[in-house]
Amino acid sequence: METYRILVRPLITEKSNMGPKDRKYTFAVDKRASKDAIKRAVEERFKVTVITVNTMNLTGKSKTRGAGRITGKKPDWKKAVVTLSKGQTIPELYEDLG
Repeated sequence: METYRILVRPLITEKSNMGPKDRKYTFAVDKRASKDAIKRAVEERFKVTVITVNTMNLTGKSKTRGAGRITGKKPDWKKAVVTLSKGQTIPELYEDLG
């Protein structure tokens, strides 16, 4: 799998914003990506050294519209929490938010 397709988007939430203090960054990744592939993709994209990668497979939420007549489901997705080596950061994730 190509490394540019592995990282779908960074997850910028209230909880994930506490991560950079501990050198942890959260990404939505392709469901088929392995931990090794995620590690290579982050290292190649941001020029950092990755220590660990923790992944979670999340189930999509069920949605109901129109007084319960129309039901559907959001897609399942995968989340990865990447820990960087000491002294390294990814400041590019927060540049466009300010």
